[in-house]
Amino acid sequence: MHVIIIGAGTGGLSLAHGLKRAGISCAVYERDRTRGGGLQGYRVGIDPDGSRALSRLLPPGLFDTFVATCARSGDRFNVFTEKYKEVLSLTGFATSGADGAGAERSVSRMTLRQVLLTGLEELVHFDKVFTRYEQDPDGTVTAHFEDGTSATGDVLVAADGSHSRVRRQYLPHAPLEDSGLIGITGKVPLTEETRTLLTPQVIDGVNMFLAPGGYSLVIHVMQFPWDERGRPRQGIGASDTELLDAWPGLQFDNTRDYIMLAFGGAARNLPADVLRMNGRQLHDLTVGLTRTWDVRLRTLAELADPSTCFPLNIRTSAPIAQWPTSNITLIGDAIHTMTPGRGVGANTALRDAELLCAKLVSARDREVPLIPAIRDYETQMIDYGFEAVRKSLAQMRGSDPVHKPVLGRAVLAGMRTGMRVVNHLPPLKRRMAAAAQQYRGHDRGA
Repeated sequence: MHVIIIGAGTGGLSLAHGLKRAGISCAVYERDRTRGGGLQGYRVGIDPDGSRALSRLLPPGLFDTFVATCARSGDRFNVFTEKYKEVLSLTGFATSGADGAGAERSVSRMTLRQVLLTGLEELVHFDKVFTRYEQDPDGTVTAHFEDGTSATGDVLVAADGSHSRVRRQYLPHAPLEDSGLIGITGKVPLTEETRTLLTPQVIDGVNMFLAPGGYSLVIHVMQFPWDERGRPRQGIGASDTELLDAWPGLQFDNTRDYIMLAFGGAARNLPADVLRMNGRQLHDLTVGLTRTWDVRLRTLAELADPSTCFPLNIRTSAPIAQWPTSNITLIGDAIHTMTPGRGVGANTALRDAELLCAKLVSARDREVPLIPAIRDYETQMIDYGFEAVRKSLAQMRGSDPVHKPVLGRAVLAGMRTGMRVVNHLPPLKRRMAAAAQQYRGHDRGA
């Protein structure tokens, strides 16, 4: 068996690692021209199931490297007003499994991609822009690329993201829909000055600031492990020659701590050209929209590096009925793009990669024919994947009781009052925190 993977994102590279460990031939084709292309150093939250999937797919030494490059995991989920007044604070989210793999983790997206590219140097082909595929008479499938080359295999896996060209050809009736929400991201270096703008509970958690007008701000602090001499711990860092000798080409984004800002609002309330704005324009727009907020939040917006600011048109997949199975299949955003409302997009892609890898191994070992094996994968993936799409969209649009960024002033005031009541009643807080963890476990099929 030979597997062609289109796209070197989280799901595609994790699948390639799993197949390589299982002894199944595979190759990854990526549109970026180099290993350093497409790097964006923003946070990815890896939940316990995502951590376990990575521990099973990656070689042990590389999984240890992944763990060592992660930032410290917070234990809180906090909700504030735009005036920095606490509305709700829940604790108990830093969980870990008995095997040491199932932990909540925060990692830079840039570093995660670099870790996943490591050890696959002979399998990943850069500057390969997919154009189309053909299903061959002998049962194989051939992928064609813009440079005139092609690749043939027994299975083709679309891992090429939200704007998947494979999906466009294979499932043209599976469109993306606008959520009606726009995000603007940015980074602020964590220094002695900027640390004073954060409370200890903000540093220790994921934080949502809700404002009238349908605006919100998410703040997450990325603090990496440092030793007493001010260097990354555990031998992990851009200048660590011993590690670079062990994993040639590995690059990191954990050489300085930073604060991640994610500003959100309804598209109807933002300038029509917001998606075409450059970093400086986005920076200035965010500063203007937060001008009546608490001075600490305004200062963070002002200190954001304009070169790190970019817009996100938050889109979501429209659920579709299961399609006839073939030797072409899809993982991650290529089939179930979801909003960042629940932070499970990358984790769902990792779940896809682990499940599909297991099904392809069972087909290789002749435990089940190839097409029924892929069918079983798709049946499960469609169920949990589109459920995650639905819940993520509901949360972003405001139908979830804990997370309502798009609210009118009266509804926002009522929600804040309800949360404050819960916040001052410890038994209710414990029940809400337990329900939130159970809710996450249910999403993951735990």
